[in-house]
Amino acid sequence: MNDEEKYIARAERMITRWSGQRMPVTRKHTDEGDVLRHSPPATGELDADKHFYVEPPRALPVLATCEVLVVGAGPAGLSAALAAKRAGADTILLERFGCFGGVITTVGMETLAWYRYEGTVEGEGIGVEMERLAAQMGGAIKWPYNDSECLDADFFKVVADRLITEAGVRPILHCMAVDVIFEADSNRLKGIITESKSGRQVVLAKRVIDCTGDADIAHLAGASYRKTPKDKMLGMTTVFNASGVNKQKFLQYTEEKPATYADWSRTWAQETTGKENELRSPYLDQEFDTARELGVIPANSTNLGGSWSALSDAGEATNLNLAHMYGYDATDVMDLTAAEMQGRQEALHALMALKKVVPGFEDAKLRNFGMTLGVRDSRKIIGRYNLTSDDVRNQAKFEDSIGIFPEFIDGYNVLILPTTGRYFEVPYGCMVPLEVDNLLVAGRCVAGDMVSHAAMRNMMACTVTGQGAGVAAAVSVQQGTTTAEVSLDAVQAELQKQGVRLH
Repeated sequence: MNDEEKYIARAERMITRWSGQRMPVTRKHTDEGDVLRHSPPATGELDADKHFYVEPPRALPVLATCEVLVVGAGPAGLSAALAAKRAGADTILLERFGCFGGVITTVGMETLAWYRYEGTVEGEGIGVEMERLAAQMGGAIKWPYNDSECLDADFFKVVADRLITEAGVRPILHCMAVDVIFEADSNRLKGIITESKSGRQVVLAKRVIDCTGDADIAHLAGASYRKTPKDKMLGMTTVFNASGVNKQKFLQYTEEKPATYADWSRTWAQETTGKENELRSPYLDQEFDTARELGVIPANSTNLGGSWSALSDAGEATNLNLAHMYGYDATDVMDLTAAEMQGRQEALHALMALKKVVPGFEDAKLRNFGMTLGVRDSRKIIGRYNLTSDDVRNQAKFEDSIGIFPEFIDGYNVLILPTTGRYFEVPYGCMVPLEVDNLLVAGRCVAGDMVSHAAMRNMMACTVTGQGAGVAAAVSVQQGTTTAEVSLDAVQAELQKQGVRLH
C-alpha cells in the first residue's frame, strides 16, 4: 500500500469513527480465535449544569426486517405474534428476557385465569389454547377450589418455545427496545431501535405491536397516556416458591381453617357483589398477624398476605403471592431497584412467618424468587376508545369487538368474580393510540379508567387484546391500510376463523 492509499484508508477510518459506527478491527490471529477491538464511539457533549449528555449521531445496523413486530412476549405478546403469523404475516417476537411467557415465566404467576368458578363464560382463542397445550405437555395442574389451571412457570418456557417455533414466528430474546423510528414526515412507525449484547441495532417493521405491559413503545413514540398517582397505584409483588412443604399437613390446615373472599375484606374496604364472599379462596392473612405478635417478623412488615397456588407431591409450594410493595412507580428505575430489594426481604419475612405459624411449612426452605417483580399498574394509553367502569360491570357491547372477557374485576379494592355467566366485549379502539399510526397497544396498558384496568390487566384479558392486535396488524398489511384504517369486518372474520368468540 503506497502513501496515498494509506492516507485514504486513515481518512475512511476517521469518518467512520466520527459517524459513530463501531467497526470490528482484527488485531491478531491466534489458534484460540481472533483478537478483536471495536472502534470507540465519537465524543459527545456533556452539559454538567443541566445534567445532560448529548450523544453524537451514528449509523446503526439493521438487525432484522419484518411485516409485524411484536415487542414483549408475555401473554399479550405471545398471542399477538401467534395470531399475526397465523393470519399470514411475517412476524418477529422481541423480548428483553431470555424466555417467552412474561409474567408467567419471569414473575412466577401461574394462572392465566384463576377466576373460573361455576358459570364463567370464556372467549376461547389463543389464551385458552396455551392453557390446554401446557396441560397436554404435563405442565399444569388444577388450581385450588375451582376449574382454573395452575401452569408450571418454568415449564411454560418450553410450552412458549414450542408455540413460537411451530407457528414459524421469528424469535429475538435478550433484546430491549429503547427508541422508535418513524416514516419520514409522518406519524407512522416503521421500526424500533434496540439494545443488546450485539450493540445498538434497528428492527424495521410495517406494523408494530406494543406488548411491553408499560406501554414503552407508545411512550417512546409520543402517544398520550396516563399513570395512576403513585400513592393509588396497585402494588408490586415479589413472588417466591418454597420447597420442603408437607403437602397433606398444609391442606389439612386449610380445611380446618378455610379462607373465603370475605377474608380479603379483613384488612381493606373491599367492594363485591356479595356472591363472591363465601367462595373458598387459597388465602393466607391472619397467620402474619400471629407471626408479628410472636415476634417472628418485624411489626412493620404490614403488606404481607395473599394467595398460595400449586402444591406438588415433592413438597413444592409455588406462586406464593404474599409480599407486596406500594408507592413505587414501575417506570422509574430507582423505584424498581428499591422495590426489588424490599420485596426479597419481605418475601423472607413471609417465609419465616409460614415456618413458625402454618402447619406443613415447618421445614420449608426458599426455592427461588421470580426473575423480576410482578407489576400491576403503570402507563395506560389514551385510545380511540377508553374503556370505563360501566363497560366492564354492565356487559358492554361494541361494533368493533375483538373478543370477550368475563365480568372479572380485581383491583383498587374491587373484587367481582364471573359466577353468573356475564361478560363484556373488548373494543378494537382501546388498542389504538391517538397520535401514532401503525402502532397497536395490547395487554394491561390498553386505554381505560382504573376499574376497567382492574379487569383488562388480567392475563387472560391480555391474550384477548394480544390476539386482536396481531390479527389487525396482519390484515392491515394485507390490505395496504394502516392500523387506524383497517377494515374491522376483515379483522373480525379472521378472529372468528382463529376460534375467537366476539359477541
